[in-house]
Amino acid sequence: MKHADHQPVIIVRRHKGHHAHHGGAWKVAYADFVTAMMAFFLVLWLISQDMSVKTAVAGYFRNAGVLPHEGSTSIMPGGRTGLDPTALMASDREPTQFMAEKQALARAADRIKADLMEVPEFARLRDQIEFSVTSEGLRIELVERTGSSFFDSGSAVLRGEAERILQVIAEEIGKLSNDVVVEGHTDSQQYVDYRRYSNWELSADRANAARRVMTDDGLRPGQLRTVRGFADMDLRIKDKPTDPRNRRISIVVRSHAAASLEQAVRSGVTTPPEAGAAAAGK
Repeated sequence: MKHADHQPVIIVRRHKGHHAHHGGAWKVAYADFVTAMMAFFLVLWLISQDMSVKTAVAGYFRNAGVLPHEGSTSIMPGGRTGLDPTALMASDREPTQFMAEKQALARAADRIKADLMEVPEFARLRDQIEFSVTSEGLRIELVERTGSSFFDSGSAVLRGEAERILQVIAEEIGKLSNDVVVEGHTDSQQYVDYRRYSNWELSADRANAARRVMTDDGLRPGQLRTVRGFADMDLRIKDKPTDPRNRRISIVVRSHAAASLEQAVRSGVTTPPEAGAAAAGK
């Protein structure tokens, strides 16, 4: 018997076509899209917030970082660290409401100057009363000079002409809706017994003397918000600490923006700037 011839086994492998791999490029594109949408909705949220939130955000970018050592110079207009009220409108693209308020304060300054021109004592002291308008508000400074002072030497007793000038200023400020801060500053000349009475007490006492005159003659009830004594911590002539021009009373008619910023700080929306000096209440 013959054996059947063994035929070779033929195996046919059919290869299925493979689809090309696309990689992860689509993931990158999708991530970019999500990021852009998040930024878009963040901008929409920000422009719908009130001024206190907007100033808080601006303050963060002036001094970004959660730790003290992380602060750096600002990437925003102004180039200063910290949340400085006077720098909030440093840009030449200020919001319309800020510009309108500054113009209103400038007109108030002009009215005060016109009223002071009618005070005989003002002619002798006009070079010692200075006006400036910033985003902080209207700042009026009564600056002492050699041989010409608003107070008796070394005391918080106002001279008669100083009282009359403060009354005129208060009468005009009392017509405004803005609140007021009064500051006292001294030079660096120390008292002999500075442990009992120092420039801290003197600056606060002088600011309070101005406060009493202004609240009695012109300011509205509750309009004056703060009285601050800076001693010689904020010298006007820094390279001459005993220069009499360092002795001054500053009356700040605060802009509504500055008041809103302070309210935001107090409510915890943002953190306060570094204190330049402590208010004396001894």
